[in-house]
Amino acid sequence: MFHEGKIPEFSTSYWRESTDVPSFSPLKENIDVDVAVIGGGIAGVTTAYLLTLEGKSVALLEADKLFDGTTSHTTAKMTTQHGLIYDKMIGYVGEAEAALYYEGNNEALKFLQHTITSQNISCDYTVEDAYVYATTDTYVKKVEKEYEAYKKLGIEGEHLTSIPLDLGEKAAVMIPDQGQFHPLKYLVHLVKEMTAKGAQIFETTQAVDIKEGKTQTVVTKEGHSVNCKDVACCTHFPFYDGKGFYFSRMYASRSYVLGITSEKPYPGGMYLSAEPSSDSLRYTTVDDQKLLLVGGQEHTTGRSEETLKHYEAIYSFAHNSVGVKECLYRWSAQDLISLDETPYIGRISENSPHVYVATGFRKWGMTHGTLSGMMIRDAILEKEKRYASFFTPSRFRPNPSVKNLVTQNMEVAAELTKGKLDFTRGNAYNLKKDEGAVVSVNGKRAGAYRDREGCLHLVDTTCTHMGCEVEWNSGERTWDCPCHGSRFSYDGEVVEGPAQKPLASLEDEDSEK
Repeated sequence: MFHEGKIPEFSTSYWRESTDVPSFSPLKENIDVDVAVIGGGIAGVTTAYLLTLEGKSVALLEADKLFDGTTSHTTAKMTTQHGLIYDKMIGYVGEAEAALYYEGNNEALKFLQHTITSQNISCDYTVEDAYVYATTDTYVKKVEKEYEAYKKLGIEGEHLTSIPLDLGEKAAVMIPDQGQFHPLKYLVHLVKEMTAKGAQIFETTQAVDIKEGKTQTVVTKEGHSVNCKDVACCTHFPFYDGKGFYFSRMYASRSYVLGITSEKPYPGGMYLSAEPSSDSLRYTTVDDQKLLLVGGQEHTTGRSEETLKHYEAIYSFAHNSVGVKECLYRWSAQDLISLDETPYIGRISENSPHVYVATGFRKWGMTHGTLSGMMIRDAILEKEKRYASFFTPSRFRPNPSVKNLVTQNMEVAAELTKGKLDFTRGNAYNLKKDEGAVVSVNGKRAGAYRDREGCLHLVDTTCTHMGCEVEWNSGERTWDCPCHGSRFSYDGEVVEGPAQKPLASLEDEDSEK
C-alpha cells in the first residue's frame, strides 16, 4: 500500500517550497483605483502587471496568499500543444475558428518567452519540444488526425513513430520550441516590477460581491470596498457570477503530480499521453540535477473513491518508464473545464461592460492565464484582438456545448440524488489517526476526520454552494463536492469555490457510537 512509504505522506508543491514569495497586508480601508483585479494566480498577476505598465492604477485582491491556488500546483508547461485539441476543434467550429485558438495561445507563448529572455528572469526556463504520444491503435489514428489538423492550421509540427523517451509509443505529434519554467519565480518578478510602478496588492482580502454601475464597487468580506472603473475576476472559479451561470457551464477536474529523481537518464522534452490516463512528464533542474514531474490521472472532482490510488498509478508509471530513484514531492491540482473546452475570457456577461472574467483553463493555465491578462488589458484599453470573440464568455456553440451541458447537468443531478440517499456510513469512533470518512451523526450524514493528535473533527457534509454532498479526499485530506468542484478543509473551511461559506461544524459528543 502506498509503495511502502516511498511516496511522501503529505502533499507539498515543489514550486511553493522552493520560492520566497513576498507577503502583503490585507485591505483595511476603502480605496479608489482604475482597475481592481481579483485573484493572485498567473491570470490575475499578469492582468495587473500589464495594466500597470499601461499607466493604470491597479489594486489586486487575493483571498489567501499569492500563488497558493492552481498556479502553484501546475506542471508549468508553456505550450500551444494542449493535448489532441485541434482536430476536435476543427470538427465543431471549423478551421478559421480553430486557428483563432492557436493564434491566441501562440501569442501568449511568445509573450512568456520574450518577457523571460528580455528581462533576464531567473526562472529555470528552458526551450523544449512538446510531444503527444499514443500507445494504442485507437489513439494512433487520433494522433494522425491531429497532425493533419496541424497542417490545416499552419502549426509547425512533426508526425513521429518514436520519441526520445521510450514510453511504448506507436506514434506521436511534436511541436518544437515550446517551453517550461518555474512559474512562481517568474510571477514573483512580475509582482516586484508592478509594485515598483505603483500597483497595490492585498492578501487575505476576500472579495464577496461587485456592485455594478457607472463605477464598480468590489466589496470585501471585512466590509471594505474598492471603487474602480473596471474589475477583472481571475479567481479560478468566478466569485461573482454576473448572471453568467458559470457553475452550470463548467466542471472541475483534478490531476496528480509526483516529483521524482529517475534511475534512467532523461533526454529532455515534455511528454503527454493521448490516452485517458493523460500521463505527463517534464523536468526541472534542482541543484544541478533533474527533478522529473510525472503527472496524470485526471478525474472529475469528488468522484473518485480513493484518491491515493492516483498517486499509486503515477508512481507505477514512473517506475516502469524511467525508474524511480527517490520520490521527493507529491501534489494535486484542480482546474475547470468549459462546455466546449475553451476558456471563458472577456466580459462576464453581455450586460456587464466593465466586469471581466478569466476561467476554464482546462489544465493549460500557463498560456491561457497569460492570454487572459493580455485580452483583459486590450479590452479595457478598447484594443480587442480579433480572436476575442472566440473566447468570449457569452458565446454558445451548439456542438459540443449542448451535449456537454445536458451531460453535466444530468451528472450533477445524479450526484445530488446519490448523496442524499447514501446510507453506507461509518462510525466516527472507529477512525484511526489521520483518517477521514462519511459517518452518521444523529442518524444523518456527516463527515469525520481524526487528526494526527487524535482530535476528531466533525462537519456537515452538505456543500454550502448548492446542497450536494461532499466526499472525503484521502490524498489531500479535504472534503470535495462532486457537483461543482467546491473543496473544504477537514474542519470545513473553504479551499476552493464556487462555495463561499464553510461547512457547518458538528459537536463530537453527538456522534453515534
